[in-house]
Amino acid sequence: MTVPNMLTVFRILLTPVFVYLLFTNFLFSNFYALLIFVLASVTDAYDGYYARKYDVESEIGNFLDPLADKILVSSAFISFYILGLIDMWMVVLILFRDIFITILRIIMKRNGYALKTSRIAKSKTAVQLALIISILIFLSFNGINVDNSSVAITFIINNNIIYNATFAVCLFTLYTGFRYLQNNYDLIRNILGNENTN
Repeated sequence: MTVPNMLTVFRILLTPVFVYLLFTNFLFSNFYALLIFVLASVTDAYDGYYARKYDVESEIGNFLDPLADKILVSSAFISFYILGLIDMWMVVLILFRDIFITILRIIMKRNGYALKTSRIAKSKTAVQLALIISILIFLSFNGINVDNSSVAITFIINNNIIYNATFAVCLFTLYTGFRYLQNNYDLIRNILGNENTN
């Protein structure tokens, strides 16, 4: 078990703790959920950096790392739906895109190909994490009168900022999925052709 893999497993184990804190009603529970999510996000950035720097990439790490990301992010969006902050269709589209691309990666790898990733597609996870952290900050300050935070909270609620921001991220997520298909169209067509002839 390498250091990056241990960090990845640690990130997976942090996810139920994050969800528990998000739905537990005690003082600063949402703030603790925010801290746990940020910690998990940091491990996501560091495990990849460590693996590349010290050349300890592994097959299990390549499988677990994106899986851990999807578990963490999906848990957050599903939780936000349950809390009434976003709509189910947003969650479904985001999950569908990630599941579809994951299945596509597996099929291509089985056929000896690697999925080409565009720069804009790589930013998808960062955009989603930024949105989730922003929503968690909102939940942390909601109901707590700290300076002018109540004014900001009211503004966010009255202008549906969370809903609109998630809608924008949802569209961006779908767009990155489209770019994946566009960038790998020839490879996908060749693989599908081979599958049909076998």
